[in-house]
Amino acid sequence: MKAAGDLAVVLLVAALGAWRELSDPPHLVSAPVTFHLAVHLLAAAALWWRRTHPSRSAAVIAFLCLLTPTYATFAAAFWVAAHSRHRWLAANLPAAWLIGTWSPDPTTPALITVAALTGLHLGTRQAHALLTERARADERARLATELHDVVTHRLNLMVLHSGALRVAAKTQDVRKAADDLRTAGLQALAEHRDLAAVLRSNHTTRIPDVLPDELASLVAATGLTVTLTEHGDAGTISPAVRRTMYRVVQESLTNVHKHAPGAETTITIHSGPNSVRAVIRNTAPPATPDPLPVSGTGLLGLRGRVEMVGGTLTAGPTSDGGYEVDAVLPALLPT
Repeated sequence: MKAAGDLAVVLLVAALGAWRELSDPPHLVSAPVTFHLAVHLLAAAALWWRRTHPSRSAAVIAFLCLLTPTYATFAAAFWVAAHSRHRWLAANLPAAWLIGTWSPDPTTPALITVAALTGLHLGTRQAHALLTERARADERARLATELHDVVTHRLNLMVLHSGALRVAAKTQDVRKAADDLRTAGLQALAEHRDLAAVLRSNHTTRIPDVLPDELASLVAATGLTVTLTEHGDAGTISPAVRRTMYRVVQESLTNVHKHAPGAETTITIHSGPNSVRAVIRNTAPPATPDPLPVSGTGLLGLRGRVEMVGGTLTAGPTSDGGYEVDAVLPALLPT
């Protein structure tokens, strides 16, 4: 795409130069028309390297402009001011035009100066954006380090204490609960390491995939009455989408466990060629649960995560007193 645009610029500048020579403009160097046409073509060709060698391209065009004023000076002035470390070369281009035309008319040099100032403004904005992004990346790395130090310490303590409790427990129920707690802590440590790596990285990090049996294991570990129904081939879904879908189910089951213990829950997942839909619906709880503090950040964060992969999430109570979470995500997403 860039090559096509560069070719269009070169051809346009060459065409404008040929048209200018037909009007018999003034030149410092007296030479046949073919000479001036050749200079226009060379100046237009020099624009082809303005992306990779902006300073050299501008220097060549400035020299050619002394022989024959060319419209390539406009593009060269803009590009060298925006993308080169030698921005001072942009000031030579209006002067070269004035010398090449051997005319005191300042109109065209003023326009070349405007092009250079526009490029300088754009280059400054891009440099500022780059510095801002670097500062954000450094801040993310610092926060990731602090988060890793604090959370990992607490999670390790939880895993160690749960392991000790499992060994010292006298009943099977306590041992099982301690073992489940230790397993959850180890999973949290692994997922925390993944997230910390993403925060530390300045590049896109591969999102860990979710294996097909992980969803069933998640459902089984909740202790709730859950019916899981899957339609289609989940293997065709992008790993990032599968991970997001897993989080939707996980957060929904957590909310059922907290706010509707004992309720029957159905999870229906449709995996199609273009989209995947996860519907988690629970009935009203058999008894009024003890009131728990509700922050609302869980579903809010989940909705943001779904929208990041181009999906939509709706959640709300049902007519029978239950609750439903409905997430629709695209099937494919580069990771």
